[in-house]
Amino acid sequence: MIFAIALAAAVLFGCGAYLLLKRDLVRVVAGIMLISQSATVTIMGSSLSRGSAAIDVQPGEAVSDPLPQALALTALVIGLATVALLLALVHRVVLVFRTAERDELAAGEAEHEADLAAE
Repeated sequence: MIFAIALAAAVLFGCGAYLLLKRDLVRVVAGIMLISQSATVTIMGSSLSRGSAAIDVQPGEAVSDPLPQALALTALVIGLATVALLLALVHRVVLVFRTAERDELAAGEAEHEADLAAE
């Protein structure tokens, strides 16, 4: 079971890293989202233990650790906020520059700087 979770985290991270190398900004945001989910899966996979909740534990019972669950929930919330911010930034870039391709954005930036230097 731990191997399956480690494999899932590795696949998520690998797919996210692959998407980060793409030219389209939306795919870059998707890559960041997958890497964030990979971190969450890793946190949950590191805390696999059988036990009851830590609310009303009888002496001698196994207790599961609630800290990794709290960390995973925090990572999900922060990841969602990050993705929302990045999507808003990509939307603004597309509205202003009429493209979401990194190469075209770099070419437009170089052209704009050349115009400023010529003035």
